[in-house]
Amino acid sequence: MALVVLFRIGTAVVNSDAPASATLVPVPAGSHWITTWGASPQRATAGNLSRAGFREATIREIVLTSAGGVRVRVRLTNAFGSAPLRIGLAAVAIDDSGPNTVAGTSRPLYFAGTRSVLIPPGGEATSDPVRLAIPPATRLAISIFLPRPTGPATQHADAQQINYVAAGVHVGGGGGPFRIRTASWYFLDGVDVLGSRRALGSVIALGDSITDGVGSPYDQNGRWPNDLAARFNDRSGATLAVVDEGIGGNRVLSSARCCGVDAVARFERDVRDQTGARDVILLEGINDIGASQSSGPLTAPHTAVSALKIVEGYERIITLVHTAGLRIFGATLTPFEGARYWTPAGEAKREAVNHWIRTSGAFDGVIDFATATAAPGDPERLNPAYDSGDHLHPNAAGYRAMAAAVNLGALLRAG
Repeated sequence: MALVVLFRIGTAVVNSDAPASATLVPVPAGSHWITTWGASPQRATAGNLSRAGFREATIREIVLTSAGGVRVRVRLTNAFGSAPLRIGLAAVAIDDSGPNTVAGTSRPLYFAGTRSVLIPPGGEATSDPVRLAIPPATRLAISIFLPRPTGPATQHADAQQINYVAAGVHVGGGGGPFRIRTASWYFLDGVDVLGSRRALGSVIALGDSITDGVGSPYDQNGRWPNDLAARFNDRSGATLAVVDEGIGGNRVLSSARCCGVDAVARFERDVRDQTGARDVILLEGINDIGASQSSGPLTAPHTAVSALKIVEGYERIITLVHTAGLRIFGATLTPFEGARYWTPAGEAKREAVNHWIRTSGAFDGVIDFATATAAPGDPERLNPAYDSGDHLHPNAAGYRAMAAAVNLGALLRAG
């Protein structure tokens, strides 16, 4: 195997195919890199630690892999930073419980052979690979020490996962004094694994809060992409990783301070550039419909978007996906009657959008989440057994029903 070291200043991508010792280690034939976990970056917002940022602190962030592998590398991001971000030290370990790690599993992360890396505004850094064998569905603890003031922190606001912060340097194994808890991820947007030839690539779930898992229990990894990954991991033969690129409140056509860059604009970072990306599942549009009923600066603009405009947004995403050599599956918008921003006019838009998804033939396949989650005899409402309580977001059972509605064979089939 040849030593490959890349450092692209423009986007601050650091990549190395050698461990920090520079000793090359053979890997199984047919192994290849794929993204096993992801979270779309967002700007800092009020209501968590992102607005103030961090200084002389360690963040320990817990993530769940989908596919397993024999090596790991971690992607850190300063996508929305206004100043260079100094990563002083970083490490990855297998999580035990809370901030605790499994003894003997902690591995220091290097960036082009050094422990520290400076990430410019808008950039990201990918660590050198480390030797850490992880099975599918492994909880990893990724620790990042930030020695200098970060300014407002690039984050993923709704992690549905408790993460931890401690003053000082605590990137090694064990627990440590992680007294601050947070329900967001910071400066972390992806984990790649060197997987076996059995793992064909990654499915990217591009969506909003329903893909992000809002309504599922914290720390339980009960999002529908997690349940889909579990279905893949339970089968024999070929499989796929599943990468969750959902953002709460996200829209197809409009960016908002609360809710991330719109789905069209974030395609390259969140879909095309994911390692081993193969298929895309698109579930977006309900917030485009509902935003016209909202108010306030965080959710602006509150444009009354038509069903036709949403479809045109879908067509732009489909073109981007196909141009990148990937396949895309359209998911029908789930019922939302009774939600705070439901109206009869909004329902008519949802039904028109779903009719187009089902009948246009524009997607490479259709996943009927609407039918899978609808109340018996009342397709405009969530099944009460699947309702988290707000009549918009499914609960854990509802997310399992969504994952069960996905045809695994269609995703695995060669394009």
